[in-house]
Amino acid sequence: MDNPSRSERTRKAVIEAALAIIARDGPGRLTLDAIARESGISKGGLMHQFRTKESVLKALLEHQIAYFGDFVRNYLAKAGARQSQPQLAAQIAVSREAIASQNSVPFAVLGVVAQEPDLLSTAREIDAASLAAIKAEAADPETAMLRWVAARGLSLTALLGICPFSKGERDRLFDRLLDDRQWPESPSGPPARKRGARTRRTKAEAGGGSRGRRS
Repeated sequence: MDNPSRSERTRKAVIEAALAIIARDGPGRLTLDAIARESGISKGGLMHQFRTKESVLKALLEHQIAYFGDFVRNYLAKAGARQSQPQLAAQIAVSREAIASQNSVPFAVLGVVAQEPDLLSTAREIDAASLAAIKAEAADPETAMLRWVAARGLSLTALLGICPFSKGERDRLFDRLLDDRQWPESPSGPPARKRGARTRRTKAEAGGGSRGRRS
């Protein structure tokens, strides 16, 4: 096996081991010694690829960003045409995917937050770009942002083990967040039909009052 292939195999094994440790034992137990034991790689071999734990955390975050970048592109290619707000739908689907498996790449974020929060600047920039795209396609940007943050909240509480909903309840909530028909957008206020109905009621009430005064 040539050196690039060996290096890539080591990198993959280290990332998988780090994710397993974070998922099973928590980010506080993530050390180079623990990664070496989990992956079966010697400490020297590990440090040849990753000199510090921070470099492992950076690799975890890069892995997560690449994974979900591919997920969004695939989602948009397959389902985007069926959505009136494809960027929003893709980001809600990302939140749902994040809790699809217990040893999922989102545990990388938990590890980075706990150990090296400064590394999250790239993730924040990606979120900002995603939100800009969501607002640009929405007739009602605030409703779109509420749907996005609700999906993110479902995902994060599930990953942290504090979600009060069952899996079935979460699935139904995600389905509702993805269903544009249940989120009518009205950036200019209530629909014209309802305003008209309210106006007719007001006139009728005023007419009734006038008749009452005349009698």
